[in-house]
Amino acid sequence: MARFTLPRDIYHGEGALEILKSIKGKRAMVVVGGGSMKRFGFLDKVEAYLKEAGMEVEIFEGVEPDPSVETVMKGAEAMRKFNPDWIVSIGGGSPIDAAKAMWIFYEYEDFTFEEAVIPFGLPELRKKARFIAIPSTSGTATEVTAFSVITDYKAKIKYPIADFNITPDIAIIDPELAQTMPKTLTAHTGMDALTHAIEAYTASLRSNFSDPLAIKAIQMIAEHLVNSYEGDRDARNEMHEAQCLAGMAFSNALLGIVHSMAHKTGAVFDIPHGCANAIYLPYVIQYNKKEALDRYADIARALHLEGKTDEELTDALVNMINDLNTKLNIPHTLKEYGVEEEYFKKNLDYISKNAVGDACTGSNPRSIDPETMKKLFECVYYGHKVDF
Repeated sequence: MARFTLPRDIYHGEGALEILKSIKGKRAMVVVGGGSMKRFGFLDKVEAYLKEAGMEVEIFEGVEPDPSVETVMKGAEAMRKFNPDWIVSIGGGSPIDAAKAMWIFYEYEDFTFEEAVIPFGLPELRKKARFIAIPSTSGTATEVTAFSVITDYKAKIKYPIADFNITPDIAIIDPELAQTMPKTLTAHTGMDALTHAIEAYTASLRSNFSDPLAIKAIQMIAEHLVNSYEGDRDARNEMHEAQCLAGMAFSNALLGIVHSMAHKTGAVFDIPHGCANAIYLPYVIQYNKKEALDRYADIARALHLEGKTDEELTDALVNMINDLNTKLNIPHTLKEYGVEEEYFKKNLDYISKNAVGDACTGSNPRSIDPETMKKLFECVYYGHKVDF
């Protein structure tokens, strides 16, 4: 038996934010990151709409990029004092991920973070509150997923929390918010979305329900990402919906070792998550093709890439991704990114072991051990072809 879970409601298109006026409740805690949502007026709109719905509103501000365990616990404590029946998070993946984790510890004060990171082991939520997610970036799709990524800065590890309980009740996909993204963020989040869709199409729990979402997302991203990066408004709108499709796919099909590697090197090498995914993706496809050649060839055919055999089509897909990275000004190797060779070698055993142990590794189409992961990381560092 398999499961396919989505938010109950997804409101999308221009003006979707106004649905907040009709939400029924008493108190809403709004979780937000830095100042961009306030600066562009979206935080004020959210607060005003919720108050128009008759709710008391409190704001929890200052969630940092790659939210920490400490921020999560601080937010959960604020929620316990305010006692909201709605948690509303607006912004990029970081405040939404943080709010999801806060939700857990708001409802279960004695629950531990060590327990929370056990995949699909959370207690039943919605005893106190329901959850609304409003993304401002077009990549993480956390507004429709069962995942949250929290960073332990002391251990220099990103922990993915995975449980269908933290799938939001309502997702609001208003493209107006995505128009505020700077170019670099547009590039990184776009490649994050592409990685989500490609990994979902090859992951172990892929299904007839997730495949169409993944393929459609890949097609839309291939068509619109570069134009979105260049600032085209319509392309930005299309990307905001494409990343959501990718999120619905991977939340149910799961992911693979591109994300395992990104999770375990983001904090160590200070690489933004989407950028890390973009760098790793071509190498991982080369590694995985021994087990998923037909799936990668399917993707290439859907994109009308040239090739007579599955091998040629998969190579064309790798070339397309490398070309995208070039157009988006994303490095092709860890060395090009700026990771010093001595520091890379010093941490190689550590990141390889942790990446293999990441929650996403188990759903990768091809198995991997720490020694093989070390070889794969070395290929990514130096730009070598993966032929093992």
